[in-house]
Amino acid sequence: MNISSNENKINKQWLLVQSEIDSLNNISNQEKFKITPFNPNFISDYKGYLLGMSVKEIDRLHEYRKINKFVNSAQEFQKVTKVSDSLLKILSPNFKFPDWATSKNKYQNNSSHKFYNKTEKVIVQKDINTASKEEIMEVYGIGDKISDIILQEKEKFGAFASIDQLEYVWGVSPEALNDIKKRFFVKSNAQIIKININNLPTKELAKFPYFRYALAKEIVTYRSMNGDFKSIDDLTKIKGMPNEKIKIIALYLEF
Repeated sequence: MNISSNENKINKQWLLVQSEIDSLNNISNQEKFKITPFNPNFISDYKGYLLGMSVKEIDRLHEYRKINKFVNSAQEFQKVTKVSDSLLKILSPNFKFPDWATSKNKYQNNSSHKFYNKTEKVIVQKDINTASKEEIMEVYGIGDKISDIILQEKEKFGAFASIDQLEYVWGVSPEALNDIKKRFFVKSNAQIIKININNLPTKELAKFPYFRYALAKEIVTYRSMNGDFKSIDDLTKIKGMPNEKIKIIALYLEF
């Protein structure tokens, strides 16, 4: 038998096998990561890698987000990250922006109209203390993690006493706070847990989220030396008191 003929036969068989392996690998890679709708403002390093973004492109997005800015369209995403047109074409159909951003884009893209399209969703304000996780996640810039933090913060107090309280919740950006105030309010009869500032001992006062043990100790010391607190103004004299939150703190106190 001709040796050259044998080699050609073996090579052809190998190419067929290799072609099948390559085909299986391609199918496997496609099944490993399937793109589902997502907010591009919250792309992690790992997800960015899976999406095909370069390290520099991911870093540009993260730097932009560090200054509390958001991309509100596919065009803005490309402007910030500098991804290629081909990658944007793949990713952009899966971009999911909040209603607030979508409405804003519609208005800007049709500047000849003075008002939003009548078919757009009307926001009906709701008490933040009765809001569900899903409703909170509709807020511009609020995702799965931050919505959980907001609900956990509410549980600490029993209920939020003021919508301005959300300003001090970790992860809530100024843009998110503005949207929160458009969507939610706090009823005056909110089921908040009141604390008696003049009777509770240090350990009990320290359970209040805005009072740490050291501050609770200062309150009791001041009280023992000067008598009962008559108003919230007296509390501003306490060393370490977070006076920027004093109006909110006052809503939780009994004198």
